[in-house]
Amino acid sequence: MSLQNNFKGKVVFITGASSGIGRATALAFAKEGASVVIADVLTDEGAQTARKVEELGVRSLLIKCDVSKDSEVKSAIGKTIETFGRIDFAFNNAGTEGQSAYTADTTEENWNRVIDVNLKGVWLCMKYQIPQMIKQGSGSIVNCSSVAGLIGFQGSPAYVASKHGVIGLTKTAALEYAKSKIRVNAVCPGVIQTAMIERVTHGEAQIQKQLSDGEPIGRVGQPEEVAQAVLWLCSDASSFVTGHPLAVDGGWVAQ
Repeated sequence: MSLQNNFKGKVVFITGASSGIGRATALAFAKEGASVVIADVLTDEGAQTARKVEELGVRSLLIKCDVSKDSEVKSAIGKTIETFGRIDFAFNNAGTEGQSAYTADTTEENWNRVIDVNLKGVWLCMKYQIPQMIKQGSGSIVNCSSVAGLIGFQGSPAYVASKHGVIGLTKTAALEYAKSKIRVNAVCPGVIQTAMIERVTHGEAQIQKQLSDGEPIGRVGQPEEVAQAVLWLCSDASSFVTGHPLAVDGGWVAQ
């Protein structure tokens, strides 16, 4: 079913849109007629996303933005409003997995970096997105958590804590702004075929097989499958859904 009536002529702000789930979501919105703001530290890859968006016949805006820095997020939202006059949808997706280590072996530097990007970054984005959406009288925000926001994983304490935090932050903001006609939800991807997973597997077929075997559905997911969940959460089809962490995980957390 086409969602074009929901998105044509609208504006979506996406962090971490240079590749993977972010890029797939940018293209999914573009296919439905939305203008796309690509906010990312990786501007060369972000420019590739922007070109792909424009090839679909809609406008794009590429902004260099480190989501862990208040001034850069504030500036990115300001440029978006200056260019398009509004922000209808936001996908706060930028994230990092950090270094793998058990809790007692995790460095303070790694902890701070992961929390700053994955959790503080989501908060900063909402801090500047929400006032514009209040002014407009509507808006839909989707934050990227993870199955690691729903269950624990050994060796990733900072990542797991950050993704659990995203869900708590999502629920709180959803309650705070429900009467302002702003919906706030989260997606919780399972194992998705992205560069992050490739870094985890180091390209080793056996590790990749273990991840696939761990999914009840029998395979890893694709970025486009998460993108479709984000579009649904932003669409009028989910108008009664807010404060919800949606698992897109092939059944991983149902085990």
